[in-house]
Amino acid sequence: MLSKTPIDLSRISEKNINLEILRMGIIAELDAINLYEQMAEMTNDKLLKKILLDIAREEKTHVGEFLAYLLKLDAEQGKELEKGSEEIGELSEE
Repeated sequence: MLSKTPIDLSRISEKNINLEILRMGIIAELDAINLYEQMAEMTNDKLLKKILLDIAREEKTHVGEFLAYLLKLDAEQGKELEKGSEEIGELSEE
């Protein structure tokens, strides 16, 4: 994503705006995690690597915060997340 909003939020209904904001927040945090972890892999500077991985870990917490609130606001999202987890369980038993 790197600072580009993938959708025009002005076109989203007031009913759905908070859900879209939360989902965009999750996307942005995942993008940041990928960036920091990739940069950590690139550097030979041990302190810089440590800093980047620490920041990536903090971004993972942010994903959790956004997701927790999204699941409170969108019951269907929660149900589908559970279904996905169940499907992984079934696939791993095969």
